[in-house]
Amino acid sequence: MINDKKVLFSGMQATGTLTLGNYLGALKNWVTLSDEYECFYSVVDLHSITVRQDPATLRKRARALLTLYIAAGLDPEKNCIYYQSHVSGHAELSWILNCYTYMGELSRMTQFKDKSAKHADNINAGLFTYPTLMAADILLFQTDLVPVGIDQMQHLELTRDIAQRFNGIYGDVFTVPEAYIGKTGAKIMSLQDPAKKMSKSDENPNGSIYLMDDPDTIMRKCKRAVTDSEATILYRDEQPGIKNLLDIYCACIGKTPDEAVKEFDGLGYGAFKEAIGEAVISVLKPVQDRVAELNKDKGYIDGIIKTNAEKANYYATKTLRKVQRKVGFPDRIK
Repeated sequence: MINDKKVLFSGMQATGTLTLGNYLGALKNWVTLSDEYECFYSVVDLHSITVRQDPATLRKRARALLTLYIAAGLDPEKNCIYYQSHVSGHAELSWILNCYTYMGELSRMTQFKDKSAKHADNINAGLFTYPTLMAADILLFQTDLVPVGIDQMQHLELTRDIAQRFNGIYGDVFTVPEAYIGKTGAKIMSLQDPAKKMSKSDENPNGSIYLMDDPDTIMRKCKRAVTDSEATILYRDEQPGIKNLLDIYCACIGKTPDEAVKEFDGLGYGAFKEAIGEAVISVLKPVQDRVAELNKDKGYIDGIIKTNAEKANYYATKTLRKVQRKVGFPDRIK
């Protein structure tokens, strides 16, 4: 614990562009957590290079993501917002934890299988040991709570196994993290294929609304969203496209699905989609305006990057030195 608060850690990759799904499903809810928890939010750029990246683009996207964290409402005075690559403890602890992680455990990770299939020409060791780096991210700050979706639960379970294994050998070294079960963020699906989540890596640009899409683009994507031929607006699994649009509307406006269904009773799909577009535009405009404002003040963002890296390094080093001593590395001469 830090300052008698439980520690919460999360992060997003600096690849692609954040979508409305990332915002409504995670980022928007992070903003409410800083009063109750000591929060570390990382731009996890070390994870990004398991897939080949253009260096200039990666740097640009990392800064854009950090700026979006702040624009979405994360206060950098209350939350530690930092680049993963600026805290060497992530990589150092990852190597140590690799030596306490079994090949069989890593080979069972479903994301390794999925990513190997997508990037068959680059199945590198980093892709295989990615979950150990994720474990290091979490354990480095003695994290109590990790907000995770179902797709990441397997990695958190591995993190817990590694922490318990290490503690079993060396004593009480790591806090064993729990999944954070708070207010459930909206699960936003693709506008073109409501059977899959809205993704920043979707090959169909009309499937995702990106946080920096202009109003005309947002409205166009909403109007092109897949629906059905039933011509009724009901919140049910039999109409996945309509259900997804209602989820988006409710998350933006703050209504329940039942309230939204009543509101749209008797309306055609055209008017319905236009209302969805207007709701999304109204939610994203303040974020976009804040991004534009922050981008004009390079010194302010640079200051946050420096200050928060120092804070993250301070807490990371406390854990890392303890681990290094436990495994037998020589003490450093002061």
